[in-house]
Order: sequence, then C-alpha cells, then structure tokens
Amino acid sequence: MMQEWKEEECKLAVENGETFCLYLYTPLCGTCQVASKMLTISLELFPGLKAGKMNMNYVQAIAESYEIESVPCLLLFKEGQLHQKIYAFQSVPYLYGLLKEIS
Repeated sequence: MMQEWKEEECKLAVENGETFCLYLYTPLCGTCQVASKMLTISLELFPGLKAGKMNMNYVQAIAESYEIESVPCLLLFKEGQLHQKIYAFQSVPYLYGLLKEIS
C-alpha cells in the first residue's frame, strides 16, 4: 500500500539502500488518478515492497533532482539506486512486470 511520503522519507530510503517505488502525482491530474488505481492494484501483489507517493506540488527538490518531466511518474529504486523512471503506466500487467523486476 502506498503511503504519502515527505522528502525526508525518500532521502532516507535512498541513503539506506532500500528497494522501493515512488509514485509522483498532482491532485487535479485525471491521468494520475487512473494511474494511481492501476498501481494500487499492482502493489497488492507485492506486499513486501515499500511504496510511497508524493504530491509534486510540494516536492520541487525531488522533481529537480530526478529530472521529472511530467506526472504521473513512477520512480523504481533498487538498492537505493534509481532503476527506472516510468511516465506511461499502460496496464496493470505492465506495472506488475516492472515491479517484479525490482522486488
């Protein structure tokens, strides 16, 4: 299940070399709402995978440091390193495959 994170939580997960996914969104983005539902379904199959979400309106430093071009965006981290940056969420099976790569 995705928890709302602050910048400190993201930085700590990276510093600790954790494997996790970070979902970046804005509340008024319709595509973000659909992507969030798809990601929530996919994450149900990975109960041990750490997952956070952040409202891009409040985390400009994250947007700049990871060069986020648009929302929705999914950042996949493996052992504290950015593994992949996803903008096109496509389908639940597609997201499942991406999450399986890092878990």
